[in-house]
Amino acid sequence: MRAATPSWLGLSSQSCLIEFAERPMETWVKRLAVVATVGMFLVLFLGATVTNTGSAEGCGRSWPLCHGEFIPSYALETAIEFSHRVVTAIEGFFIAAVAIGALRLRRGHLETKIYVGLMVGTLLLQSGLGASAVLWPQRPAIMAVHFGISLVCFASVFLLTRLLYQTSGGNSRPTPSAVSMSPWFRRATWLALIGALGVAYLGAYMRHGKAELACYEWPQCTRDGFIPTLSGPVGIALGHRLAAAALVVLVAGLTYVAYRHRETQPELFRVNLAALILLLLQALAGGFVVLTRLELWTTLAHAGLMALFFICVADACRQVRLRSAPSSPAGRVVLTPASGAAGGSA
Repeated sequence: MRAATPSWLGLSSQSCLIEFAERPMETWVKRLAVVATVGMFLVLFLGATVTNTGSAEGCGRSWPLCHGEFIPSYALETAIEFSHRVVTAIEGFFIAAVAIGALRLRRGHLETKIYVGLMVGTLLLQSGLGASAVLWPQRPAIMAVHFGISLVCFASVFLLTRLLYQTSGGNSRPTPSAVSMSPWFRRATWLALIGALGVAYLGAYMRHGKAELACYEWPQCTRDGFIPTLSGPVGIALGHRLAAAALVVLVAGLTYVAYRHRETQPELFRVNLAALILLLLQALAGGFVVLTRLELWTTLAHAGLMALFFICVADACRQVRLRSAPSSPAGRVVLTPASGAAGGSA
């Protein structure tokens, strides 16, 4: 005779068996999500390598094959471009597996559906843009979009991984923050995310337009001073620097406000502090890009630090947005100190 599950646990025998069966799957999906996050950063890093080494045509006008071959003959530009394609293809399988697993484990979670849609959609979109750039040469204004889409894909995979580790159960919902940040703070955080995309786009536009050294001095633009002529590539480069400086001021202000709430919102303060440090390092790397006249390590560091900064700001946006709380029988959202304490580390 089958032993019954104690009723005081609030679980049936069937639900216990389902939970036990899902535990190994949850472990593997979480691990795959970590691998997919690292893999997406590698895809982004290799994409920056392709751009900054001039390897975009390393496989000629052939896609998805390379020079019409599955495994092409060796050349440095060919190896770089072919490696980027292979890693992107492998990453696609990881993202597909994570998407299926996340929807299975967190099917009642709206955030899961948003992040899965974003990461799958942006991965397909950036792959399509990459293919079109090979088959039909594009203008710098179009090519620059590729980097921004890669950032959104990277952030989506990262946030989904965070969600998987911070929640449990198919229908669990994240708890609200202990202290509700002011509306202007939430708007400013989202503004920082949009600003980061704008700065990244201008930087990518300069790379694809061969205008990285339009401002050939640092921190000033040219020997004529901080504000030279504002037309042509010089104007774009100067706009990129001014936008980056404004972003530093905005993120520094957000970090200061988060510092004042560090006792009740420690995770929010830490992610803003990390974002500020990464942004300052990224600006410094931008200076070295100019001073070293486009040394490869400086351009790659510049792109990599931007990616890490972007996921920090994206995580801050996730924390400050209005999150769902456990509902009362009447369906109203209940905010309690206990639930806030539990969600303070989210």
